[in-house]
Amino acid sequence: MSFKDKAFIIFQYLIPQHLLSRLVGMIAASEVRWIKNTFINFFISKFGINMNEAKRKSADEFSCFNDFFTRELEEGARTIAEGDNQIVSPADGAISQLGKIENGRVFQAKGQDYSLIELLGGNTERAEEFMGGEFATIYLSPKDYHRVHMPVTGTLREMVYVPGDLFSVNKTTAENVPRLFSRNERLVCIFDTEQGPMAMVLVGAMIVAAIETVWAGLITPPKRELKVTDFTNPQRITIEKGEEMGRFLLGSTVVLCFGKDRMHWQPELQADSPLRMGESIAMSME
Repeated sequence: MSFKDKAFIIFQYLIPQHLLSRLVGMIAASEVRWIKNTFINFFISKFGINMNEAKRKSADEFSCFNDFFTRELEEGARTIAEGDNQIVSPADGAISQLGKIENGRVFQAKGQDYSLIELLGGNTERAEEFMGGEFATIYLSPKDYHRVHMPVTGTLREMVYVPGDLFSVNKTTAENVPRLFSRNERLVCIFDTEQGPMAMVLVGAMIVAAIETVWAGLITPPKRELKVTDFTNPQRITIEKGEEMGRFLLGSTVVLCFGKDRMHWQPELQADSPLRMGESIAMSME
């Protein structure tokens, strides 16, 4: 590991992660024209964001940086793979890792893994359905479209907020911070689907100002707490494949989990494979 990478890792341990994220969140929510336009235009230039596929094209059309960051796409900008047996990517981004959940552990990076039970909030019964199953970790970089969509049609069973750290989730941190995805703040959503139970874990990260869902709105903040909180919804909402289920205000990661013998990943997918929301990433085995 280079000196620069070591310094970056040490910096993350030392800084007040949540305070920094709140401060960035305040700037990102500012509707002062010169502030939000300056940050939006800088971001577009620095990360080479393709505004041609966005419904709104210029900084003036967005109320704040958060509004820009969660921008909607032009109709038809993404195609949802058809077929009941097709499982699609929930987001633009890249595969960080994917494979089998073995002995209750999820692979993070070379020399690093973490507990499935811990990832899903410490509940053994919740995790049991996914033991021996499959997982995929999808990283959303700053340049990506940041709305998260359903890989398959599913009915929400449970939503659980798990407090935690706010380390960066980029490749350097994944390779060097133990249990990264099970120690960061996250929102665990369990759906019942035709492919069996599916977990969608929206993982927070450094300067991620918020995580939202379409059924509950803003979860973190202002509902951020210091304990695991079960937001089980008594009204069972069903969301169709390809429809939006949530979004990140600044980038992060989605961890998908399916049960044993329910599906298999497309054979060409591997670490660092680029993804576009709606493309087929797996096939159902039923």
